[in-house]
Amino acid sequence: MPLGTLDGTPPPFFRQGPSALSKLVFFSALALLLMVADLRFHVIQPLRSVIATALYPVQWLALRPIVWGQGGSRYFESLTQSQTREAAAQYQLGLQSQRAQQVEQLTLENIRLRELLAMRERINTPALAAQVLYDAADPYTRKVIIDKGSLQAVAAGAPVLDETGILGQVTRVYPMVSEVTLITDPNQAIPVLNVRTGARGLAFGNTTYSSGTLELRYMDANVDMAAGDLLTTSGVDGIYPPGLQVGRVLKIERRADSAFARITAQPIARLDGSLHVLVLQPMVEQMPDRPAVPAETGRTSKGSPP
Repeated sequence: MPLGTLDGTPPPFFRQGPSALSKLVFFSALALLLMVADLRFHVIQPLRSVIATALYPVQWLALRPIVWGQGGSRYFESLTQSQTREAAAQYQLGLQSQRAQQVEQLTLENIRLRELLAMRERINTPALAAQVLYDAADPYTRKVIIDKGSLQAVAAGAPVLDETGILGQVTRVYPMVSEVTLITDPNQAIPVLNVRTGARGLAFGNTTYSSGTLELRYMDANVDMAAGDLLTTSGVDGIYPPGLQVGRVLKIERRADSAFARITAQPIARLDGSLHVLVLQPMVEQMPDRPAVPAETGRTSKGSPP
């Protein structure tokens, strides 16, 4: 077959259609037409709504990892902030509680100081204010240490009392501090007077260390004494001024095989809680000196030797 008789047109499979330039011009014009039509007449709005509705599940699923990650980070951040705020609140609560306790302590101390000053005004005996520092180290005695000593003119044997009653007696004096033996010490004794009946007695510290009570010894079995009677200092010993409160009678035991009654009393003073005390001058030092005996003129009578 001669070459001139062959068909030069491409087969249907290789037909390309319009050229690329024609397509570009056509679709550009179509896009411009649709844009103008949508802007003026909103003809594409229904189609846009349909496409947005169809694509919403896909968008929702695509955004889930991001949302979960942000939520987790906010959760841990808020948890850390909450723990920090809780720790700060606990710290502030502790400070407020401490301040409240300090206020209560200062208020109580102020009340006791006012009562102590009022008692000082009622007592005609010279008194020195002191503060209890600590309890004595000896576990078998009832003693405390105060912050006044011989440099402040504290004398051995001086009575010590708080705002309610007799606390004890100074038994040892140092230059800066003094040792006070409490009235509940077994070796301490104080003369007392029953305000109701006028009966006198001698109160000793109870031999039981943990009891913190007084024991009236050598009292007659039929003595007029009842529970609740107020005991005050009698002043017969020349140390304690009369009329200071010592304790109240707790119980009375009368036994047929004993000539003495066993009387237990509760001290009125706060032996374990007093902070501020008054140190009185012993009554012996307040007594005037004995007047000197005048010398005799020594005149001699007649006949007597010169």
